[in-house]
Amino acid sequence: MKSTPRTRKLGETVREALAEVLREDVSDPRLEFATVTSVQVSTDLHVADVYVTTHGDEARYEALLAGLRSADGRIRSGLARRVKMRFTPELRYHLDTSVDEGMRIYEALKDVPPGLAEGE
Repeated sequence: MKSTPRTRKLGETVREALAEVLREDVSDPRLEFATVTSVQVSTDLHVADVYVTTHGDEARYEALLAGLRSADGRIRSGLARRVKMRFTPELRYHLDTSVDEGMRIYEALKDVPPGLAEGE
């Protein structure tokens, strides 16, 4: 999606509002440890790509996406109450696995032999 200063600012506002909605309005246990990492709003403001992460394995990620999709109506309703827009965008949920990838890299770097780490 093309990003403009307006859509970046709106994306951050939507991200904060969605985090609040998940914390206060939705009681699905699959969403208990969900974190909204970023939101990208389309230039026409009709679609918002929501990137989420959680702790756990692949099954936990699938449960998170299923929980978000099942609570989509409640989430959009809560978003509409918190962010004043002409219309509430369609929410598309995506997994953000960058935290997991960072942890894998960190663990791999811990196993580097001392001589190799110094550039010898």
